[in-house]
Amino acid sequence: MTKHTTQSASGTSSTPAEHFDVVAIGAGPFNLGFAALAEPLQDLSLAVLEADDHFAWHPGMMLEGAHLQVPFMADLVTMADPTSRYTFLNYLKQHGRIYPFYIRENFYALRNEYSNYLAWAAEELPSVRFGHRVMQASYANGRYLLLVLTNRGMTTISADRLVIGTGSQPYVPPIANEAAQATGRLVHSSRYVFSRPELLSADGERPKVVTVLGSGQSAAEIFLDLLQHLPQEDHLVWATRSNRFFPLEYTKLTLEMTSPEYIDHFHALPMRRRDELSARHKGLYKGINADLIDEIHEQLYQRSLHGRPPVHLRTGCTATAIEAGSGTAEDALQVTLRHEDDHRQLRFGTDHLVLATGYRTGAPDFLSGIDSRLRRLPDGRLDVDRNYAVGVHQDIFVQNAELHTHGFTAPDLGMGAYRNSVLLNRITGREAYPVEQRIAFQRFGAAGLEGLPTEHREASNTVLKD
Repeated sequence: MTKHTTQSASGTSSTPAEHFDVVAIGAGPFNLGFAALAEPLQDLSLAVLEADDHFAWHPGMMLEGAHLQVPFMADLVTMADPTSRYTFLNYLKQHGRIYPFYIRENFYALRNEYSNYLAWAAEELPSVRFGHRVMQASYANGRYLLLVLTNRGMTTISADRLVIGTGSQPYVPPIANEAAQATGRLVHSSRYVFSRPELLSADGERPKVVTVLGSGQSAAEIFLDLLQHLPQEDHLVWATRSNRFFPLEYTKLTLEMTSPEYIDHFHALPMRRRDELSARHKGLYKGINADLIDEIHEQLYQRSLHGRPPVHLRTGCTATAIEAGSGTAEDALQVTLRHEDDHRQLRFGTDHLVLATGYRTGAPDFLSGIDSRLRRLPDGRLDVDRNYAVGVHQDIFVQNAELHTHGFTAPDLGMGAYRNSVLLNRITGREAYPVEQRIAFQRFGAAGLEGLPTEHREASNTVLKD
């Protein structure tokens, strides 16, 4: 279906606007994958609207040598359509890099190269429009009306369905008060690369103190970078409320949980149980790559050859206050930690503080205009159905906003193509892309044991029901 014009949000026909079957909002990896898989579908018109003027994927974390935590096949399309021209391998081929990648013999693409791949795909996809910020959304006459700010001014775009993929925002905990943030000595990990020169520079005649809070992959990458490049005399603190530096769980049977079957199982659970499991699943997607942990220890070991390095690792410590301080270092921040085991308090000054405190997903402001068409859980969170719809009329869908309903697969790059296949099949009303129903050797939940001898079936089922 080709796009056509309709009335503007104001209801006047003097300012015609484009109409699409689907408008996807946000041009991150998941909506780019949606666009790439939608491109060959001749019966579907699509626009992907991105507020920024150019593509950028975690630019503040593009550290030298950092790589993805998932294999390169977790690209935009491969797991749904390996023949697509938007595969990572085709990107390498088009840029004369497929043989070097082959010789490298490493499934894990460098983060910089993967970002370049995403930027390439965004430029190649005709449906992607940068510099299009959705300001308001409304619903009238059977269509969603989006008021969009572009470099040329306001325009209106309408759609039959919406796919929301606006991503998450850096989270700065409220313990970091406004005065502390105003010092300029506090930076979220999402902007580490931009602040790195200042963090690594000499600070007068005295050694300085640099602190990292958090214990995920980003915190570990930043800590290693500081460990390798800070002047030897500077102090480096790494503190986390976790009771240890958890490695990313990456064994094969655990990886089977990134599957349609586990999503089925998780989604069918009561909300309270899903929240309990989500809290326990953090090590499945928020842990540290084991090789990175080993490299950190090796760096610490090498530095210890010249005496104990001024490096301080603290686990089980919850930050309770981050304040602008005074004292020997007049502009230093004051950090207060409370140890969760012995409940003792530790307070110290730091010249710079990196908050690797993650991200939070929230509903974008423009959704307020169509809130009556959204389903919500009793606690206000979006009620995302099994096939990713949040609309009362099943015409609004989300990308990576369903951690609480679908589990830790929501942010997993490797499940993006699966989710987009489900979305496109649902939107088109046909099997645009085959979707695997069962890929794991194990079963989740109280499923029967197929193929047992007859005399064992009833007893086995009785045990499983209990």
